[in-house]
Amino acid sequence: MIILGIDPGYATLGFGIIESVGNTQKLIKYGSIVTPKTERFPSRLKYLADEINNIINEFKPDAIVVEELFFQSNQKTAILVAEARGVILLVAENSSAELFEYTPLQIKQVLTGYGHAEKKQIQQMVTVFLNLPTIPKPDDAADALAIALTHARSNSILGRFKI
Repeated sequence: MIILGIDPGYATLGFGIIESVGNTQKLIKYGSIVTPKTERFPSRLKYLADEINNIINEFKPDAIVVEELFFQSNQKTAILVAEARGVILLVAENSSAELFEYTPLQIKQVLTGYGHAEKKQIQQMVTVFLNLPTIPKPDDAADALAIALTHARSNSILGRFKI
């Protein structure tokens, strides 16, 4: 199974692509999409949609996994990220891949066993599960890989209980 994890953002969006076979996950690619700051917001959203489509067309994921939003103190930023997330969900829904969403709490719980784990702990688990020499950079990409790993590991566990 090829899994595309997405850490939503409108200025910087992280993505991570892994292959999952049983209990083993392998890194395929990770990175970030940075939208041009000089562009109008609608143009930035279109840029995100086009780039996500390019990634989907190149890697043909079986599943696309997006982090659900959590409360942010800056309402303007939260609204802009929510709008970007809407574009991401639309592009994902229009693809042939299945779409899944996980909360930050679920991601922390699956990867560390503790729902209030620190960001550094999550990043360290990403390096362990993918057998990487260092924590992936930028942080948005590491977060996207964590999201993809959450789905892979949840799917692996739930798959054992299918009748």
